[in-house]
Formats: sequence, structure tokens, C-alpha cells
Amino acid sequence: MGKLNILKAAVAGLALYGVTVTASYAADTVGLITKTETNPFFVKMREGAQAKAKELGVTLIAAAGKFDGDNDGQVAAIENLISAGAKGFAIVPSDSKAIVPTIKKARDAGLMVIVLDTPLDPMDAADATFATDNRKAGMLIGQWASKALGDKAADAKIVFLDLATNQPTVDFLRDQGFMQGFGIDVKDPNKYGDEDDKRICTHEISQGDQEKGRTAMENALQKCPDVNVVYTINEPAAAGAWEALKAVGKDDGSVMIVSIDGGCPGVKNVQAGVIGATSQQYPLKMASMALEAIVSGKIPDIDPKMGFLDTGAELITAKPVEGVPSISVEEGLKLCWG
Repeated sequence: MGKLNILKAAVAGLALYGVTVTASYAADTVGLITKTETNPFFVKMREGAQAKAKELGVTLIAAAGKFDGDNDGQVAAIENLISAGAKGFAIVPSDSKAIVPTIKKARDAGLMVIVLDTPLDPMDAADATFATDNRKAGMLIGQWASKALGDKAADAKIVFLDLATNQPTVDFLRDQGFMQGFGIDVKDPNKYGDEDDKRICTHEISQGDQEKGRTAMENALQKCPDVNVVYTINEPAAAGAWEALKAVGKDDGSVMIVSIDGGCPGVKNVQAGVIGATSQQYPLKMASMALEAIVSGKIPDIDPKMGFLDTGAELITAKPVEGVPSISVEEGLKLCWG
């Protein structure tokens, strides 16, 4: 079977699993696998990969699961890239543990694998990881929230809108980073839920989705009606939380929402006062750097203490506080995505 037919068969195979695929065909093939197709973070990541693939003259097969947490869809995408004889791929894993055996299979077949945004568990199961320092991003919003509250931080009532029950790395790194920044003892730094700080009201699951974020916040309000701080895994979840708070009259400034991502809708919500502060990350940069590494076969030098290539994060707020570095909303809007 010729390479063109193999590529067509790979795309057809992905479609059987309900995996969304976009591809053109050329001599060399690289892949990008994201959690979903519609999240603005992954849309921008795909744009970066497509632009870099065009620049480098290679074919990109871009696949996405049906929903956040669709490990089976990502497994199918990897299997088809192996069958297509791809040079390698970049992936944002939905399940940072469950995908590891399939990643090993791909590497054993000679594909270079670069993980984006959400490190594997263990991290060294991939050739490299290009990501935001998610713990640092969480710490920035935690430090900001604590200092913005001042003396009220000691008696805060905090709701956490987390990502998923299986706690992928991006989930606990952001959550635990926020806690550390806020001054909470995180206990086990590799998971959340075992802390005993009286300021923690509840952890609810949002799946990083606006509508599910609203439902999660509605559930949280039943347990924590006097909430005054809401941590959210991302800005769509923050927007949903705001809707739930507004519905019960808590859009009066009595509840502070903090988040992570830096997409244009999220930064505009900082501008509007919906989100107090967010940590901005740079998905286009992640994807374009990953494709360049895969095509060249050369991975940039990575600090062994970090274990991954840090692609940067900046705190964005309209209300800066002393001791926590931040950029303005205007600067954030120039750098945002989505």
C-alpha cells in the first residue's frame, strides 16, 4: 500500500472512533493530538501546528478526542499515526497515566513523541515535554488572591472547580500550585483532596467546560453558601461559575474568581471584572516548537531540574498587587488566543 493510501486509511480509522481529524497529504507526516477540537486553547494549538507544518513542508494529521478525558480516542489516533509511518507527534494527553503504554508503543516504533501542556505520569515516558509550568501558573493566582484579600485571606471560604476525577497532571499541578500560593498545606503535592485546611469548602468537577462549570458551582453553593474565593481549572469553567454566582445575586464583588489559560474570552472577563486574575499560557508556541523538534529530530536543551521545556506564563489582572509580578489586561489582550 502506498503512503498516500496508508494516510487515507489512518484518517478513516480515526473517524470510526469518532475522532475529529484534519489532514493534507505530503511526503513526511507529523501528528498533533489534542483533548478536544473546540476548546480555544486547542484551536490555537492546532493553528500553530498547521502554520509550522506548512512552513516546514510536511503533512500534519491533527486529531482530537470527542471530549476531555477521551483516552480511547487518543489511543486510536496514535495507533493510526504508527500505521501511517509518521515521523512523530505532539499530544495533549487526556489521561496522563492511561496513555503511557500506547506512547511507549509509538516510541518503540520509532516515532518521536512530545507532550504538550499536560505532562505524562511519569514525565519521562515521552521524548520531551513542552508546557506551561502549571504549578507556577497556579501559584501566581494563589499569591495574587491571598494578597488581594489581605487580612480576609485567613478566613477565606474557597471553592475549587477542578478538571476531572482521575486528576491528570495539569489538574493537580494547577490546583496544588494555587494552594501553595495561597498559603495552604497541600499534603501530597501529586494529588488534591487530602488537605485539611478549614478554608477549603469543596472540590467540584467542571471538565473545563462552561456549562459543567456552572453546574459544579451550583453544587458548590449548596455546600458553601458563604464562598468568597473560587479557583477554576480554566476560563470556560470560570465563566460558568460566574453565571451560577450571578443567578443567586453573588455578582456584587463578594466572590473572587481566579483562573488559568489566557484565552481572549478569559482576558476580556478579567477586563469586565468577572475574573480577578488569570495566568496566561501560550499554546501556539508549544505546538510550533514541538513540530520543529519532531521534523528536525532535535530537542532543545531542557533544564534537568525542571524536566520539561517551560513555554512561559504571565499573570494578568486589572488590580496588580505588590510582590506578585503581572502584566496589564491590555498587554494580555495583545498576547491572547481564541
